[in-house]
Amino acid sequence: MNEQPNNENITQSASRDLQIIEDDAFSYEGYQVVRGEFFAHTYEPSFTFNANKVSVNTACIKKLPQTDFVQILVNPDEKKLAVRPCQEDEKDSFRWCSATKKRSPRQITCRIFFAKVISLMEWNPSYRYKLLGKLIRSDNELLFVFDLTTPEIYVRAEKEDGKIKTSRTPTYPAEWQNQFGVPVEEHQSNLQVNMFDGYAVFGISENTQPSEETQNTAEPPKEETHYEQSTLFPADPMH
Repeated sequence: MNEQPNNENITQSASRDLQIIEDDAFSYEGYQVVRGEFFAHTYEPSFTFNANKVSVNTACIKKLPQTDFVQILVNPDEKKLAVRPCQEDEKDSFRWCSATKKRSPRQITCRIFFAKVISLMEWNPSYRYKLLGKLIRSDNELLFVFDLTTPEIYVRAEKEDGKIKTSRTPTYPAEWQNQFGVPVEEHQSNLQVNMFDGYAVFGISENTQPSEETQNTAEPPKEETHYEQSTLFPADPMH
């Protein structure tokens, strides 16, 4: 009878076959961490600004399956946006997903907040901006952090027949053309956040008035909820 292979022996044999070169002279100096935006990221958390609306993607909802309500925080100095899970009864909370079993993302109408971010970042209000982010833990709290300075930009242009076409291929900031990403040292602390330090919490209250019709986008339709911003805190330098 043939003996069954021992897993420990297999592991040791594989280690012997693996050629590893010791190189104590290697340094990360001069290396750039390639931007995640340059790769496919269907399952990465994202936050989108589009036609007076904001929304997260399904990946955000799935990473926090017990969260139904969130707050949006903005650091206007560092140009970062955070989405913080919270309870329904907390001030400035709002529902970011449907109340159904499937829990799909909601598109939230917020004209004032949209306009303020567009102005802060000097974006084109006609374009769609998509931010990639990470789920991090800070002060024992989980939250998503998105960098406003690194958007995917989906340009809209008018065709000869007068219809508006949204590009399916994103464009990126011009300064990215001659680089792969940020240096390793800068990358290490790029998404760190000190909770509430320099952040303004944007209050959003429900608005029962119907919103204006907007242009169709390349993304599948999502459940839409109409909200309007009601409270701006003094931490917001643009107010």
